[in-house]
Amino acid sequence: MLDKTYRPQEVETRLYQEWEKGSFFKAGLNKGGDPFTIVIPPPNVTGSLHMGHALNNTLQDILIRWHRMKGRDALWQPGTDHAGIATQMVVERQLAEQGIDRRDMGREAFIEKVWDWKEESGGTITNQLRRLGASCDWSRERFTMDEGLSAAVRRVFVRLHKDGLIYRDKRLVNWDPKFLTAISDLEVENRDVQGNMWHFRYPLEDDPNRFITVATTRPETMLGDTCVAVHPDDERYTGLIGKHVILPLVGRRIPIVADEYADPEQGSGAVKITPAHDFNDFEVGRRVGAEAINILDQHAHLNENVPEAYRGMERFAAREKVIADLDALGLLEKVEEITHTVPYGDRSGVVIEPWLTDQWYVDAATLARPAIEAVETGKIQFVPKNWENTYFEWMRNIQPWCVSRQLWWGHQIPAWYGPDGTIFVEEIEAEAQAAADSHYGEPTELTRETDVLDTWFSSALWPFSTLGWPEETPELARYYPTDVLITGFDIIFFWVARMVMMGMHFMKEVPFHTVYIHALVRDEQGQKMSKSKGNVIDPLELVDEFGADALRFTLCAMAAQGRDIKLSKQRVAGYRNFATKIWNAARFCEMNECVAPADFDPATLRQPVNRWIASEAAKAVAAIDRELGAYRFNEAANAVYRYTWNIFCDWYLEFAKPAFMSNDPETAKETRETAGWALQQILAMLHPFAPYVTEELAQRTGADKSLMVTDWPALDYSDEAAERAFAFVIDVISEIRSARAETNVPAKAEMVAHFPDATAEQKDWLDGNWGMISRMARLKGCEFSMPDGGEAAELVVDGMRVVLPLAGVIDMDAEKARLTKELKKLDGEIERIDKKLSNEKFTARAPEEVVAQERERRVGYVEAQTKLKAAMERLAG
Repeated sequence: MLDKTYRPQEVETRLYQEWEKGSFFKAGLNKGGDPFTIVIPPPNVTGSLHMGHALNNTLQDILIRWHRMKGRDALWQPGTDHAGIATQMVVERQLAEQGIDRRDMGREAFIEKVWDWKEESGGTITNQLRRLGASCDWSRERFTMDEGLSAAVRRVFVRLHKDGLIYRDKRLVNWDPKFLTAISDLEVENRDVQGNMWHFRYPLEDDPNRFITVATTRPETMLGDTCVAVHPDDERYTGLIGKHVILPLVGRRIPIVADEYADPEQGSGAVKITPAHDFNDFEVGRRVGAEAINILDQHAHLNENVPEAYRGMERFAAREKVIADLDALGLLEKVEEITHTVPYGDRSGVVIEPWLTDQWYVDAATLARPAIEAVETGKIQFVPKNWENTYFEWMRNIQPWCVSRQLWWGHQIPAWYGPDGTIFVEEIEAEAQAAADSHYGEPTELTRETDVLDTWFSSALWPFSTLGWPEETPELARYYPTDVLITGFDIIFFWVARMVMMGMHFMKEVPFHTVYIHALVRDEQGQKMSKSKGNVIDPLELVDEFGADALRFTLCAMAAQGRDIKLSKQRVAGYRNFATKIWNAARFCEMNECVAPADFDPATLRQPVNRWIASEAAKAVAAIDRELGAYRFNEAANAVYRYTWNIFCDWYLEFAKPAFMSNDPETAKETRETAGWALQQILAMLHPFAPYVTEELAQRTGADKSLMVTDWPALDYSDEAAERAFAFVIDVISEIRSARAETNVPAKAEMVAHFPDATAEQKDWLDGNWGMISRMARLKGCEFSMPDGGEAAELVVDGMRVVLPLAGVIDMDAEKARLTKELKKLDGEIERIDKKLSNEKFTARAPEEVVAQERERRVGYVEAQTKLKAAMERLAG
C-alpha cells in the first residue's frame, strides 16, 4: 500500500543509486536505435550548482530521457572544465592560508597540488547534478585536462600552427595586473563608475601658442600617445592634418592624422591615440602607421618608456601626478564629472589594462568562414532563431583569438624556443628536439613555452575530443555529429562559435544541428540574481525543501522560448503539490484496485468515459512529442500537466467513481483497468520531466521494469466523438458551478437546470451523462424548456442556454446588493491604482518591483470585477 504522503527526501538518493547500478544511463542501451547525442556544457571543476546550471541540465535531461524512452541510442556526454584561472585561484588561496606562495614551490609542485585538490573537491558539481536527476553516462565522464583530451589539444594546436592558423604576435590583450595574465572578454566585468573626463591642450609644433584639445579618462596613458586623430571631413582641422604637436611632459613630436574613428560631434573632435593601451587606438595606429609605445609593466607600473619622473610609479599614482603637472603647465583645460564604464577582472576585482604583449593567436577569421556558412545554409539552426543575429554579428567582425595565458594550471603550449628565438611547435618534446637538432645541425638546448592555453581552446574541441578524437574510435563514428546543444546566450561566441569553427575544420562536419539558447533565471521580481543584491536562490535548497521533481518541473514549465524565468519559492511549492496530486491519484487507484492487464487495448473499450480518457492520453502524448521536438519545453510541460491534473485527476477519476461501484461487473472491470492504464501512461509521459516520483510510483504499483527502460507511449488511438461529448459535459458542470459560486447559491442547495434550446446531440450528451452532471453540479432535475417565470441565472455553454431558477434558493435582492457593493469597492481600488500609475513622480521614484506589484494588483482587481459583472448579468437574466 502506498504511503499517505510522498517524501522525496526518502526516495531520490535511493532511486538514483539504483539507476546508476543498473547502468540505465549508459549509451548503447538501445543498440538498434539511431544515436541521439548531447554534450554537456562542462561546468567548471571549481563550481557549485547554481540556478542556470539547474535550468540548463534539466532541459538536457528531459530530452535525453525522452529520446531514450523512444528507442534512440542516447548518449549524454558529461564532464568538467579545468577552469584555468578559477582553479589556480582556489589552490593559491589555500596555499596562502598556509603562508605558501606558489612561486616559492615551483611549477611542478604547484600543479601536483592542483591535481590533489581536484581529486578531493573536484567532484562537487557532478554530485550535485546527480541530485537534480541528471542521467548522464557517468562511465564516460571526461575532464578537459585528462590524458585523452590533452592529446587532442596538442594535436589541434600543432596542426593549426603548421597550417599557419596559429601564430605569435604582439597585440593588445585584457591584462590582469593582479594575476599577471591575459584574460578573455568573458572574464572582464564592465562596471559603470563615477569618474572624470580630463581635457588637455597639446601645443602645435609650429605655433606653441595654438593648441589641439584632447580628452581622456586615463591621463597617465598620454605619456604613450603617438599621434592625434581628427576626422578627414572635419573642416576645423583640414589645415592641420600632417602637422605635428609636441606631447607635453614627454616632448615627443607626434603627427596629426586623419582617421574616421574621430567623431566631430564628440568634444573637440580631436582624439589622442595611444596604440599600446587602448583597443580602438591600436587599430587606428595600425591604419595610420603610428608607433605603439608600451608604458606599463606587467604590474601596471610605469616603465622605462616614460620620463624618469614617472618611472616605477603605480598607474593611479602616476595619473594624479600627470594631472598635477599638466595643470601646472597651464595645459589642463577643464575637468568633467562623468559616469563611464571601467573594465574589472571578474575574479581579481582590479581594473583591467589593455596591454601590448607577445601572445599566441588563432586566425579566427579564416576558421570563421565555414562556421558562418554552416548557419547561413541551415546546417545549424538556433532556437530561438533571433540568436543567429548575435552569432553573425560576432563572427563577421571576428578578431584574432588570443589563446595564451600566463598561468601554470592548464594545457602548457607545446612550443619550444631555440637559443636564437626560433620556435619549434610539436606534440611532444622529443619531436621538437629532433626538429631543432635538424634545424641547427647539432644537439641544441631548448626552452619550453611557459604559457598555457585559454580554457576555451580545449572546450572548443569538446564535441569530438570527448568521443576519442584524434583516435578513430567507434564512439566518434557513431555519436558525432551530436544532435543539440543547450546553453546560455552569454557564451554563443566564446564557446558555441568556437566549437563550430573547430568541428568544421577538423571533422569537416558541424558539431550539432541545433543550438537551443535558454533564457535567464531571475528572481520573482524579474531582477538578475546576484550575491550583492542578496536575491540568489540556491537550487539545492529548493531540492531539499520541495524535491528535485518540483524544481525540474517548475523550470521546464516556465522555460518559454526567449522569455526569462521569474522564479519564486511559491512556484516550486506549487509544482511540489503537483507531485502530491499524482501520488494521491495513484493511491486512489490502488485503493480501487485499478490495474491494467498487459494486453490492455483502448480500441476494445465500450464505456464512453473510458474511450474519452484514452483518446485524451493519445492527444497528450502527441502534444508532448510535438512540443519537445520543437524545443517548446513549457508547452510540453503544460500538456502533461493538463492531462494529469485537469483531465485525469480532476475529471476522469470523479466521473469514474460510480463505475468503480457499478452493479455491472463489466463496466466496473473496464473502468478499473482503464484507470490503471491511464495512470501508467501518465507515469511514462511524465517521467522525463519528473523522474523520481514517477519511478517510485511505477515500482510501488507493480511495474515489471524501471521507467528508465520503459518504452515511450505510442498511442494510435482517437475517439473524437467521446472527446466532444466530454468537453461539453465538463463545460456544463464548470459553468454551472461558477454560476452557483458567483450568485452565492448554498453548497448543499440542489437546483433544476433548464436547457431550452439544446440540440438533439446536446440532449443525447446530457441524457447519457446526467448522473455525472447532476452529482458534480448539485442538480436535482433536467428540463428542456424555459422555467415558468421567476428570477433565474442564465449562462451559455457551446451555444446552448442554461437557465437556473433562483426563486427560493437565494435572496435575489440581497445578492444584487452584495454584488453592487463589491463592484463599487473594486471600482475604487482600480481608480486608486490608476491614479498612482499615472503619477510620473511615483513611477520614476518607486522601486521597479513596487510598480510591478501595483500593476499585478490592478490585473487581479479587473479580473474580479469582470466576474462580478458576469454574475450581475446572470441575475438580470
